[in-house]
Amino acid sequence: MAAPSVIEVLPPSLDSTSEPPPLFDGNTRLYVSYMCPYAQRPWIARNYKGLQEKIKLVAIDLQNRPAWYKEKVYPENKVPSLEHNGKVIGESLDLIKYIDENFEGPRLLPDDAEKQKFAEEVIAYSDTFVRTEYASFKAEDPVKEAGGGFDYLEAALQKFDDGPFFLGQTISLPDITYAPFLERLKGFFEDVWKYDITSGRPALAAWVEEIDKIDAYKQTKCDINKTIQFYKIRDMGEK
Repeated sequence: MAAPSVIEVLPPSLDSTSEPPPLFDGNTRLYVSYMCPYAQRPWIARNYKGLQEKIKLVAIDLQNRPAWYKEKVYPENKVPSLEHNGKVIGESLDLIKYIDENFEGPRLLPDDAEKQKFAEEVIAYSDTFVRTEYASFKAEDPVKEAGGGFDYLEAALQKFDDGPFFLGQTISLPDITYAPFLERLKGFFEDVWKYDITSGRPALAAWVEEIDKIDAYKQTKCDINKTIQFYKIRDMGEK
């Protein structure tokens, strides 16, 4: 069960004119961008485990990044990253596991060995999924090109029938892995190609309905209209 919901006032994004927070002062900070699906993953994990007071949120403006972020925080100069115990680690899939293993709160991976193995398989597919789905934007038939990835998720969601999520009754690491991307892809396919990615995929439809009820996720959702416009410019060459 998720930790009690906390309604958070989100901090403003820091840009090139912004001073850094007091770095490496013993506080734990999660650096994100409100537009970035990769950064959304550990943000959801943080919220679900009720760590809003333990892990401070710091938003970075990726279009106008502060120089100190690369110089003093994370040389990779991307989000997400986590400042914890005097070090900084990155990579979204590593971070959701790290947060689950190193902080209190509801576990995001069950003890069941079969479910753990399946979770690893589904998470491992996520890079292929993301690459394929975004490449489909420029395909001759985007809906057809993207269909295989959505079909994979539909089948994966039917593996355990004791609940609507990948591992059953409660959300877990695989759900957090895919939620930010499905949120964006669903909105984009509906807007551009008038296609509902859940059509003919009842398990995926149920998953979308249920995850939208989870406060830990809802508070992290992007501005879908801004995201759609960004994709149109970046991936389709619109002005």
